[in-house]
Amino acid sequence: MINKRVEGVEQALKGLQSNMTLMFGGFGLCGIPENCINQISKSEIKKLTCISNNAGIDKEGLGKLLRKKQIIKMISSYVGENAEFERQMLSGELEVELVPQGTLAERCRAGGAGIPAFYTPAGYGTEVAENKEVRSFSGKEYVLEKSLNADFSFVKAWKGDFAGNLIYKGTARNFNPIMAMAGKITVAEVEELHPVGALDPNEIHTPGIFVQRIFKGKKYEKIIEQKTVIRK
Repeated sequence: MINKRVEGVEQALKGLQSNMTLMFGGFGLCGIPENCINQISKSEIKKLTCISNNAGIDKEGLGKLLRKKQIIKMISSYVGENAEFERQMLSGELEVELVPQGTLAERCRAGGAGIPAFYTPAGYGTEVAENKEVRSFSGKEYVLEKSLNADFSFVKAWKGDFAGNLIYKGTARNFNPIMAMAGKITVAEVEELHPVGALDPNEIHTPGIFVQRIFKGKKYEKIIEQKTVIRK
């Protein structure tokens, strides 16, 4: 069994360079690879194309990379929580490709499955379909969407083992499993790292074959995107 454990985030990011395409798992601030994002924000790496369901918030998640202008293009579904993202997009500093959320998920899954493209009805008749092939199936119009892959995929899991098998907890099982499949190099940071055989095979969400590097993360915080106070 191949041991894919690395000692820390510095080793996990070995080979990461400017001008690469990166995928980041997570939904809002849930299940994001915090350690990897923080380490990238400390580097001088720039001109990144980032594929993520969202862009975090101003000072957390991918918002940290946006503030340092390390991202040149975002491929995302929902970006409404990040004012800096909005500013850069409207000023032309940031190239943005907005994708319907289900389409984004399928583009990542298709990339991991080796499927180059697929047809979907989502976005037909809107700006999403501009300059894309449209075909009719059973009297309904579908838009051709291309799959997505990345030089690096960064995911966050609850538990993992030295072979790269991963278990996600709750809502963190969002974009992480499909993005883990679609990277040339997939880096997994986990809250708990165990020897091979310690995890129940029936509970594995991402098989280790999709993961190249795994490490135990540090200092995870439960960050709240929007605080809601109920007064009685």
